[in-house]
Amino acid sequence: MRERRHHHASMRLLHTSDWHLGQNFMGKSRQAEHQQLIDWLVTQLDAHAVDAVLIAGDIFDTGTPPSYARELYSQLVVRLHAAGVTLLLLGGNHDSVATLRESSALLERLSAQVVPHADAAPNQVRVLPLRGKPGEAGCVVCAIPFIRARDVMQGETGQSAEQKQQSLQQAIQAYYQAVFAAAEARRAQLSAELGRPVPLIATGHLTTVGASASESVREIYVGALDAFPTSAFPPADYIALGHIHRPQKVGGLEHIRYSGSPIALSFDEATQRKEILLVDVGANGLDAVTPLAVPAFQTLAALRGNLKTLPAAFAEIARDATPERPAWLEVTVAEDDYLADLPARIQAMTEDLPLDVLRIRRERGNAAAQLSADSGVTLDELDPLDVFARRLAHETLDDDVRGALTDRYKNVLAAMQATPEDDA
Repeated sequence: MRERRHHHASMRLLHTSDWHLGQNFMGKSRQAEHQQLIDWLVTQLDAHAVDAVLIAGDIFDTGTPPSYARELYSQLVVRLHAAGVTLLLLGGNHDSVATLRESSALLERLSAQVVPHADAAPNQVRVLPLRGKPGEAGCVVCAIPFIRARDVMQGETGQSAEQKQQSLQQAIQAYYQAVFAAAEARRAQLSAELGRPVPLIATGHLTTVGASASESVREIYVGALDAFPTSAFPPADYIALGHIHRPQKVGGLEHIRYSGSPIALSFDEATQRKEILLVDVGANGLDAVTPLAVPAFQTLAALRGNLKTLPAAFAEIARDATPERPAWLEVTVAEDDYLADLPARIQAMTEDLPLDVLRIRRERGNAAAQLSADSGVTLDELDPLDVFARRLAHETLDDDVRGALTDRYKNVLAAMQATPEDDA
């Protein structure tokens, strides 16, 4: 893309989300990939004259990220600051409010605005400056992170789950309207001062109607919230969303987008084209959205076959891998899946190739083999997630649906285990 010359009223944002720094992926660290992602991102800032970077939630994978993940976060902030680019970072459902808040005052000195949780409406309005012009507003943002029910609702006893759902939906909608009204007032003031219209952007970390992990998935639940209706968003020039890992327009609308995650975070995502979005806004509102393809820093592949067909598939994947950077595989075995020594056979096929087999699945979720004592596994050896996974194995589901259900179940488990101070 051509270097853009700043004309007085245009601003270029880079929209990304769902980095999940610190993810432990079946025993593998993503540290090297995230480091390469930061290096690559920094080169894009100059190449495309980016004014500000917006990360729409889930910068971390857990509420207590490992030390190296916090270092990567600090490094990202420092390098964006050195490049003269403002960062706006929103808390997601995986992020701990306390963890993001503890460094936010410090990071503000390094041109990073961190919004850990939903607060009073005026506090959620942020102004992003044009690069190299710290005093000049490029846009006004309704900076809305993941909204927890307790942020916007008083507990009402005696409500059914459906009523709670309805109340939360309305409370979130009212919250967006209140922040939007505060942002509109700020925009009017700035537009008058600058003598030009200032664009207005909204953000969110939630599932919305028309967003899907795959075309077939409609129902993915976030916390207690079913899909948020697209019509409930205020009329912003652009709405930058996070939480869904597949990049997409929502309901076919040009201005409501999920950037998706920049690296594949599960085998379900291995075939997705990962991207970040360059968003140009100006006096006329949204001018253009340009996806930038993110290079794949680590090969992930989900292979399916029987013991005859798998060797050729392994050889094919191995061509793009090296011993220093082996491909990570999930192997689903069909037909021969009854063999007890399957793992040893797969191991023998791959041991001389630059491949790491992280998971072997037997295609038939045969109830007797999976959950009975015949398999040599008793229930007390399994954690709840294992039991859930084994139960799902009996269902004929798309991987995306299986993944969405598993994520939902993980969120439920996490909520049950969470202590109040984690999120305080």
